[in-house]
Amino acid sequence: MTRALPAFWLVFLLSIPLWLQDQYLLHILIITGIFIIAAMSLNLLLGYTGQLSLGHVAFFGIGAYASALTTLGFDIELFGFRVVHHTWPALVGLLVGMIVAGLSGYVIGRLSFKVRGAYFVIVTVSFAEVVHLVALNWVELTQGPMALNNIRPLTLSIPFLVDISFAHKPASYYLVLTVALVSYVLIGRLVRSRAGRAMVALRENEPLAASVGVDVTRYLVLATVLSASIAGAAGVLYAHYVRIVDPDIFLFIYTVIMVIMVISGGKGTLAGPIVGGLLFGLLPEVLRAFAIKPEVEWVIYGILMVLIVYFLPEGIVPAVRSGWLAMVRSASWRKAPRLMR
Repeated sequence: MTRALPAFWLVFLLSIPLWLQDQYLLHILIITGIFIIAAMSLNLLLGYTGQLSLGHVAFFGIGAYASALTTLGFDIELFGFRVVHHTWPALVGLLVGMIVAGLSGYVIGRLSFKVRGAYFVIVTVSFAEVVHLVALNWVELTQGPMALNNIRPLTLSIPFLVDISFAHKPASYYLVLTVALVSYVLIGRLVRSRAGRAMVALRENEPLAASVGVDVTRYLVLATVLSASIAGAAGVLYAHYVRIVDPDIFLFIYTVIMVIMVISGGKGTLAGPIVGGLLFGLLPEVLRAFAIKPEVEWVIYGILMVLIVYFLPEGIVPAVRSGWLAMVRSASWRKAPRLMR
């Protein structure tokens, strides 16, 4: 039954656009899925290496801007030279966004993992703010507060074989679901590998891990690069779905949303960001149907968040797992013969 459960959920997720007629709810699922992907990338850093990145939204925004500029093209003057880039296919923008975000993660990792704890948090927050200011003030490239708009939707085109446009919501839903599944499998394979075990060892006891030969900087940078690339992919999906990108994409509140999804769902678990993302992504829409005023909605949202963190400090997924194991042990104990007790 345990093995059949993932297949059941996969079939259920694949069937949603077939029976969900409300396009607004499908839009909410798409946006929630994009932020779940970003939360999964943050969980790789926070949950498996123990490094809190409060500037994670920078990689999200870098992926969005890199892909948008690749797709739209630009004509700027840089250090006295004219730089012209013509439009490229949107799918190339996806790759460029991931690569640029990954390279940014590499640079930040190499620079900031010489420090730990609060210093690393300060470095990541500062990096996010610097990128935000660049996007806001480099008007010639980013259009500043006027935003990059008319971004083309992602397309998958192979001559004489396939030509798929992700301009409509059902197609966008399946695209986001595919990227989420690939990210889930990739992170799962990594954390179960030798590199993943080294990351967990660094999280539990970094001096002890270093003493037995674990290359601290190497594995932390690896986690940062992969995490940044996945966050960049989420940013690309966001940019090509909403088709407009402005400097507000770097706002600190988006990092807070990712952290809440990871912590509430259960950091250091593969399913944690998914559960936390679904809960805090869909909960505002549920509350909106009952709340008289928007202020009441946010008060209830905050109270529920505090209750979950207070009563389930490990997160929802670890709490459910512990409860299920306790029930199984209790049932086995009752069924065991008295002489075996």
